[in-house]
Amino acid sequence: MQLLYTSTSPFARKVRIAAMELNLDKRMTLVEVDPWTDRSLRTMNPLSKVPTLVADDGTVLFESTVICDYLDAQGTRRRLFPADGPFRWKTLRLQGLADGAMTAAGRLFADERRPANERSETMLTRFAEARDAVLDKLEQEDLREEPLIGEIAVAAFLGYLDFRWNNRDWRRYRPRLAAWFAHFSTRPSMIGTHHALPNENH
Repeated sequence: MQLLYTSTSPFARKVRIAAMELNLDKRMTLVEVDPWTDRSLRTMNPLSKVPTLVADDGTVLFESTVICDYLDAQGTRRRLFPADGPFRWKTLRLQGLADGAMTAAGRLFADERRPANERSETMLTRFAEARDAVLDKLEQEDLREEPLIGEIAVAAFLGYLDFRWNNRDWRRYRPRLAAWFAHFSTRPSMIGTHHALPNENH
């Protein structure tokens, strides 16, 4: 398998975390691309977005939710996506919550760096409020130590906040979430997938 990714993308990190948790990372070749300039990416993924997975049979998959589901189906049993019952809906709800927060955070980071006359303060406020509301909601959740896809998505979201806003303390009023993330961050899948800027070694 081949994963096209950027080391700054929280969605790509989510896929890489899932691959390591499933012991599939050794079967996956990482190819770092620039979605803004790499025209070959669009020939595989019309959206020209990462992550994009090229399976061994040549099938191309995109969107982290689809890729993670595919990876989970490669083993003899499902480990990240429960087949049915309350655990399934809880983990899918957590994944949706974290994925939406990652989208809002990515937009917020990009918009904060626009010239002042090109920013929309209304949208900046909306994205920031979404980020903070999700953090408050996650503080109330009972997150697992052995992760399902929901916890993996939450970890990718929190890791992205630390990467992009390391001078802002989201932990201050969220001790349960902070404690969970501190423990989760010691997992090899987190240590081995840290974010990096394109000019950094990783």
